[in-house]
Parts: sequence; structure tokens; C-alpha cells
Amino acid sequence: MSAEPRLSPEAVANMPQHVAVIMDGNGRWAKQRGLPRVEGHRNGVESVRAIVRSAGEVGIKYLTLYAFSVENWNRPKDEVDTLMKYLARFLKNEIGELNRNNVRLDAVGQIWRLPDAVQQQLEKSKAALAKNTGLTLVLALSYGGRTEIIEAVRELAAKARNGTIDPAEINERVFSEHLYTWHYPDPDLLIRTSGEMRVSNFLLWQISYAEFVVTPVLWPDFRKAQLYEALEEYARRHRRFGGL
Repeated sequence: MSAEPRLSPEAVANMPQHVAVIMDGNGRWAKQRGLPRVEGHRNGVESVRAIVRSAGEVGIKYLTLYAFSVENWNRPKDEVDTLMKYLARFLKNEIGELNRNNVRLDAVGQIWRLPDAVQQQLEKSKAALAKNTGLTLVLALSYGGRTEIIEAVRELAAKARNGTIDPAEINERVFSEHLYTWHYPDPDLLIRTSGEMRVSNFLLWQISYAEFVVTPVLWPDFRKAQLYEALEEYARRHRRFGGL
């Protein structure tokens, strides 16, 4: 039996406030086992549960999970329908677990594109967890970084046109306040599973100075030990933010 993973004092002392995760590899995990792709998604939910619990235990304040991208709508209808069923089930069934762990829930993206049943359950789950004060779990749903930026530009352009904002006043802070994530700090650490070396249209503005950790581990196999490895790697980094 393997020993319970532990964090070094350095990692504990240098804990990121906000961790974002590109959860990749569900399909490959299933294919390697001769299973339908949806089985990879189903097993990926177990990883979500484990990582949310572990992140809260070590004091991470915000955890943003790339759960469904705007590009994912282009997948086969059967797969999208199954993913939406799993999402609705997760939002309903995890309320107790999230509540016990003092987790608050939020979501960012084009939420209006989700099926009505998913939108309704999302609102119910957010309300049920709204008073919690521990980790904030942010689900990126029907999310795309370019779409988010374009929507912010449109909103600012409309305000400039009707005179409620002077274009000369638009700076990084003002622009950030018009993004989906306006009420959260930018991620300190971005983790991508499955070994792919790309950001896949995720939080393009927000990850400007995030530290990247890419692991070959497929998402359904990503658990506390792999999270701790990423946190240890983060603690070894020297964040300069463009300085020396």
C-alpha cells in the first residue's frame, strides 16, 4: 500500500491562491482500455471529486476546472448529450460532498447555451453552497477565451458609444472587470493533464503570468499525488512577473 502523499514545508509556504486545470485525456484513457469515450468522462468525475477535496484541504482558495469548451459543442451529439447528463448529475449529486468540504460553487462561460435542465441545476447547486467559505470551485462551462475577450470588447464598445466610459480610461484593470472572471484573482498555476503542450483557448487573458505544469498523466488517473507534484513544482519556481 502506497504512503499518503505529503507536501513539503516549501510547498505549504508557497501555496498558489488560484489553480486552473485543463482536464485532458478522458477519451484516450477510455481508448487505452477498449471502453467507450463516455467511460473516460465518467471516470474523470472521480478525479474532479478527489482534486476538489485535496485542493480545499491544502488551503487553495480558487480552483477553476475547464469542464466544457465552446469548441466541445462540435463533438458528436450523443457524446455532448451524455456529457450534459453527467454534468447535471454531478451538480446534483455532489452538493452534499461539496457542502461537507465547505466548497462554494460558481461557473463561467456562455451558460445560456447549456440545456435548461443543466442551467436550473447549476443555479440550485450554487444557491445551496453559497454560504460556504472555503475553496471556491469555478467550472468553465461552454467557455472559450477568445469568446470571453470579444464579449468584453463589445461591452466596452457599447459603453463608449453611449458615453458611460471614456476610451482613454480603458486599462488592464477596467478590461479585466468586463471578463467572466472579474471577481476572481488570476490563476497562479495552470495544470494541464495528458501531456499536450497547448492552452486550448482557456483563460487567455488571465494566465498571462501563470506558472504552467504539464503532466503526461491522463485526467482520470490524476489524483492527490499528482496535484501535490504540481504544487511542489510550483513552489520551486521564481515568479518574476517580467522583472528580475
